[in-house]
Amino acid sequence: MIGLSGTVVAAVASESVKASRPGAKPPLPSDLVMMDAVTLAGSIRSRRVSCVEVMTAHLDHIERVNPAVNAIVALQDRGALLKQAGERDDQARRGAWLGPLHGFPHAVKDLEAVKGIVSTRGSPIFRDFVPPADGPMVERLRRAGVIFVGKTNGPEFGLGSHTYNAVYGTTHNAYDLSRSAGGSTGGGAVALALRMVPLADGSDFGGSLRNPAAWNNVLGFRPGFGRVATTGDDIWNPGMSVNGPMARTVPDLALLLKVQSGHDDRAPLSMEGSHLNLDGLSATMKGKRIGWLGDFGGFTPCEASVLEVSRAALKTFEALGCVVEDAAPGIPLEPVWQALLKLRGWLSGGGMLGFYNDPAKRALLKPEAVYEVETGLKLSAFDIRAANVVRTQWYNAIHRLFGRFDYLVAPATQILPFDAKLDWPHAINGIAMQTYHEWQKANFLITMSGCPALAVPAGFSSDGLPVGIQIVAPICRELACLQLGHAYTQAANLTASRLPPQLRSQAHSGTV
Repeated sequence: MIGLSGTVVAAVASESVKASRPGAKPPLPSDLVMMDAVTLAGSIRSRRVSCVEVMTAHLDHIERVNPAVNAIVALQDRGALLKQAGERDDQARRGAWLGPLHGFPHAVKDLEAVKGIVSTRGSPIFRDFVPPADGPMVERLRRAGVIFVGKTNGPEFGLGSHTYNAVYGTTHNAYDLSRSAGGSTGGGAVALALRMVPLADGSDFGGSLRNPAAWNNVLGFRPGFGRVATTGDDIWNPGMSVNGPMARTVPDLALLLKVQSGHDDRAPLSMEGSHLNLDGLSATMKGKRIGWLGDFGGFTPCEASVLEVSRAALKTFEALGCVVEDAAPGIPLEPVWQALLKLRGWLSGGGMLGFYNDPAKRALLKPEAVYEVETGLKLSAFDIRAANVVRTQWYNAIHRLFGRFDYLVAPATQILPFDAKLDWPHAINGIAMQTYHEWQKANFLITMSGCPALAVPAGFSSDGLPVGIQIVAPICRELACLQLGHAYTQAANLTASRLPPQLRSQAHSGTV
C-alpha cells in the first residue's frame, strides 16, 4: 500500500476493513485531523475519505487554532486549495495516484523554495520573493501528491532555535503560548502538535529539527548528510545542515523520509534511496546497549528539570530490555566547540556574505546573521582545515563509543521552553551564554559527529512543559535509529496521550 513495514500496512488494512463493513461511516472531519499520517494515507488510498474532505477538515482546523500560535504562514487561497483537492479526487477515481502522500495538506518550512508561494526565509530581504521553481525536496513532495497549503514559520535564515522574524512575527509553543516554539523548524513542530498538518518537513544544523520537536511533544529526525538531497551555490561541500522529517509517530517519519530521500544528480554527494530500507521498523531491543551522555560531564549545562525528566525516560529503554550505562567521549570538548564556531561562521556566514556586503541589505540582517558573517571573515583556509581536523577527532571519539554501545542518548534540549519575548537565553544555571546558540551546545556536538539523531518525547516538567531526548545511532544507521525510536515511542505513548491545551479545550467543547 505505501511500502512501509508489514505491521504498519496490516494496521492500515485493518482500519480499511472495519470501515468497509456495511453501515460504516467515513470519519468526521475532527477525526481526520487527529489521524496519524499512515492511517490517513490508507484512508485516502482506500477512498474511505475524499481529498476534499481531508483538505476541508484541515483548513477548518487551521482557521481555528493557527491564529493563537502563528505556525503556518503564507496560507494559500481556500478555493484554490479545494480545487486542487478535487483534482486529486478525480485522479483517484481514474486510478492515477501520484504517490504515498496523495491529497495530503502540507506546509513547507519557509527556508525551502516552493514554486508560486512566497518564500521569505524569514528575512525582509525576501519578503516578496516568489520562487519560479521548487527546490529538490519540494519536487519530491509534489510528486508524492501533497497539496501545499502554505509555509511553516522559522527564524531569519534559520539562525537560532527561537522562531521569530521581522516578516511574520513569533510562533508560540503549542503547550504554553507565552513560551518559545524552538526553531528553526518551530512552525512545523507547532503545526504538527496542534494537528494542523499530518506531517512536517524541516532542516537541522544545530538542533533545528530536534529542539522544536522536544519542546512541542512531537518527533524530529536529523538524518545523516546526503540522505536527503540538497542543492545550492556550493554542491561539493558536505556542510552540516540537513533536511529531514517531523511527525507524531515513527512510521509517519518513515513515510515522509522515504519520500524525501534518494539520490539527485544535481546533488552529487546525495545517497541512493535504495541504501535506506525502511521496512521492518519493529525490532527487538532486548540487550541493546545504550550510552547516556547526559550533560557531557557538565560541558553542556542543563536545567535540573530537563535532566530529571530525561533520566526518568531511560527507564522506558530498560523496560524494553536495553542496558543503559553512562557514557563519556573521552576527549576535551572545548576544542570541538571552538571548531564548530568556526565551521558555522564559514558555512552560514558564507551564504549571507553578499547581503552583508550590500549596505542596504546589511541593515536588514539581524545581529545573529551579522555575527556569523563576521566570524567567517576572520578565518583563513588553513583555519577551516584545522577545524575540520578537530571535527575528525571528534567523530573518531564517537566512533569509539559505538564500539561499546549500540546507541547514544542525550537530552534534545538543555533548557525548558523560554519566554517568547526573549531573543535567546543568555544564561543556564547562572552560566552566561557567550553566543546566541551556545545554549544548544549538546545538539551541535551531535551534529559535529555526522550521526543520525532522532528527537522523541521524554515527558513533561512539573509545570507542564515538554522535554525531549535524542537517540543517536552510528553513521548511516538511520533505520536502527528509527527502530529504537519506534519501540520507545510505542511504550511511552506521550504524543498521543498528552495533547496541547488548545486541543484539549476544544475536545471538551466538542469542536475537535
